[in-house]
Amino acid sequence: MDMTLKDRFSSLWKKYFPEVELPIAFWYSDEAEGTEKVHVPKEHRCFLSDLAAVRQGKSLRFDEYTVGCEGGKRYLGFSDKLKPNFEHFLSCGIPGKVEGERYKKTPELVKEFLQQDQQFQAPEQYIVFKRFDQLGWGDQPIAMIFVASPDILAGLFTLANFSEGEANGVFCPFCAGCASIVKYPLLENTAERPRAVLGMFDITARPFVGRHDLSFAVPMRKFASMVEDMEESFLTTKSWSIVQRRVEMAARKGE
Repeated sequence: MDMTLKDRFSSLWKKYFPEVELPIAFWYSDEAEGTEKVHVPKEHRCFLSDLAAVRQGKSLRFDEYTVGCEGGKRYLGFSDKLKPNFEHFLSCGIPGKVEGERYKKTPELVKEFLQQDQQFQAPEQYIVFKRFDQLGWGDQPIAMIFVASPDILAGLFTLANFSEGEANGVFCPFCAGCASIVKYPLLENTAERPRAVLGMFDITARPFVGRHDLSFAVPMRKFASMVEDMEESFLTTKSWSIVQRRVEMAARKGE
């Protein structure tokens, strides 16, 4: 981690987003030092349930055996498998055989969606998650993940678009909650013009975040430019100061 960037962001985050929780970062590594390995789950467990501990300051690493759901393994790059009859599972189901989530209208639409789905393979043994203040000089984050309420998201969204000449510096793909914070920001990090990813609209994932929270994942190349822009952006204006007071009050109330 670029420690100059870390110190600058920490200072500006406290200034413009006072008392708001820090983002968490992820990357892939073959090294285990400085992180705690998640226990192999005995039954199905949503990967997102473990991230609550990371948000509280615990540094965790996962591998193909410790991600507790098949979707999580796929969207973190540890598997390319889909459950049998996935096109029915994501849509209307099969009576008496497969319960459908009804996230797509028809199995045919699911197949069309999957044809456009870009997959990737985890480049190293572990995926590591750390809260921002736990990052050290040897860490190599791929993206920063904010879990935030609408006022904070409004600030992040506007900052992400500050240096863009067109309207889509942020995008919101239809995907699993874990894909919105790992897969898509990872793919964006190698794009010519990386975008931030708004997510956590996955109904199955919603119980694992606060009812007012969504995710905002920023590829590191984008993150560095956003930090550089903070002091000359709208964050210095009266308009933001009004919102900022509400953000600070909500943080103090634990909302």
